[in-house]
Amino acid sequence: IHAHGSLAAMPDASVGNVRNDMYLASETIRLLQQSKDAHLDPHTLANLKTFKGELDAATKFIPTWVKVAVAIALGLGTMVGWRRIVVTVGEKIGKTHLSYAQGASAELVAMATIGAADAFGLPVSTTHVLSSGVAGTMAANRSGLQIGTIRNLLMAWVLTLPVAIALSASLYWLFSKLFV
Repeated sequence: IHAHGSLAAMPDASVGNVRNDMYLASETIRLLQQSKDAHLDPHTLANLKTFKGELDAATKFIPTWVKVAVAIALGLGTMVGWRRIVVTVGEKIGKTHLSYAQGASAELVAMATIGAADAFGLPVSTTHVLSSGVAGTMAANRSGLQIGTIRNLLMAWVLTLPVAIALSASLYWLFSKLFV
């Protein structure tokens, strides 16, 4: 970056590698800060914290237009498909309707799981976590699970990752050919 003056002035071919290096440096600093074996003085820790903040500000940002577009897409999707989601989670996972205690238990498990995943920096699907929590309450209540619905959920979970990878790779390839 020093040779070009700024990240924006760098050739496009180099930017990806530099951003990856910045991510790696930020993660290394995070691990160093958490390490019990690293004996760093307060001044060095403060400098590392500042540097990590600068790295994160340059790499871990989401443009406002992306946030707005995602919020609109999620809102419209929920407005159109809310009933299907509610019926599937509340009525079709188990053989009986979801009780208040089961709903509260599933929500608490989802909250704890998502919170733990966030603390460790792991990506999780809130829908997958909540659906699994509901299935767990149905199994614990011995009310039974609807195997067809569970099978459909499992297939959706298994197919989500490879399909999302293939679609995003295809769109990236298409957009890089069209706009670069």
